[in-house]
Amino acid sequence: MKYVIVLGDGMADRPIAELSGKTPLEYAGTETMDMLAARSEIGMVHTIPDGMSPGSDTANLSVLGYNPRQYYTGRSPLEALSIGVDMKATDIALRCNLVTLTEDEDVYEERTIIDHSSDEISTEDAAVLLNAVREELENDTYRFYAGTSYRHLTIWDKGQVVDLAAPHDHLGQVIKEYLPEDMVLREMMKKSYDILVNHPINIERKKKGLNPANSCWFWGAGTRPALTSFKEKTGKDGVMVSAVDLLKGIAVGAGMRNIIVEGANGGLHTNYVGKAQAAVHALCNEGADFAYIHVEAPDEMGHQGSVSKKVEAIEYLDSKVIRTVYEGLKAAGVDFRMLVLPDHPTPIEIRTHASEPVPYLLYDSTNELDKTWLYNEREGEASGNYIAEGHTLIDHLFEK
Repeated sequence: MKYVIVLGDGMADRPIAELSGKTPLEYAGTETMDMLAARSEIGMVHTIPDGMSPGSDTANLSVLGYNPRQYYTGRSPLEALSIGVDMKATDIALRCNLVTLTEDEDVYEERTIIDHSSDEISTEDAAVLLNAVREELENDTYRFYAGTSYRHLTIWDKGQVVDLAAPHDHLGQVIKEYLPEDMVLREMMKKSYDILVNHPINIERKKKGLNPANSCWFWGAGTRPALTSFKEKTGKDGVMVSAVDLLKGIAVGAGMRNIIVEGANGGLHTNYVGKAQAAVHALCNEGADFAYIHVEAPDEMGHQGSVSKKVEAIEYLDSKVIRTVYEGLKAAGVDFRMLVLPDHPTPIEIRTHASEPVPYLLYDSTNELDKTWLYNEREGEASGNYIAEGHTLIDHLFEK
């Protein structure tokens, strides 16, 4: 038996008037998910423990079977593992986004954050910009490391886990109330704007109608993580297929193998088929028992507040990832169980993460059911199946 989780990050949503009261998942053309739903168990699962922040960090740990209350030490430390940063026990990791702030104001604090991803800036351009920041601001206490696209890392030697606002939670808002209380961090953010605002890459981006990556934004502070081996927990050899440093870092911490797919970038136009094919190959030809395929695009489109693009991302996930996995494993003649779900909702109406339960679909090629339901939030709720603790869902996947 082979096992697959296909994770559509932020795919769940709330009813939208523009879609005649449907959610993007209900509205999208999801032929494959609906076909599987009619042969599967569907239901709702609560991936975010009560009182914890609804982030992709806590939620994906939960889906992988790691209780966030036990294992979560912050988002950035997990990304540090992916980048290859060997954190000391006294280090604090900070996410360092390259964001877009308005430029008309005279005072930094009065600027408005309009894009947490700087139009999904390329990794190559972001690395050049981060290097310009590093040359001016790096010292023995603060070190900067390039990640993927807008997502980068700062290590604070002998730092503190301070409360920092996530940029995607405050899009369209004046930043004054959301800046770090720690004055060194705040001053570095202000100086990063001075360094980046007239950088040639940003001047060129504005000429092209793209948002400039004109400021660093620190958030997600945490200490060195310690995850139990996935193989020891489950008895399964697992692989991770993701373009996002957070998921790659979770895989490193869990002792899973990361599969790097050319053209996988965490955006709307990522290499969906290549990711699915890589997972099938690992399962059928490389001895893997379990594959986790993470697709970031629905979450990014939710943050952007784009209904049409979120629908498009869900349709790509359905036709290019789930169908490719299903057909590939069927053609290989292997028995498999596949779990499809979001990690959390990213509702268009709020453009950030929410904590409510999400729909799941659990398909078993050796035990196809005969149902009439489709895969979406409404029918997941109507099924009556509910898993209150998300970290137990994976045990359901691995049941014999």
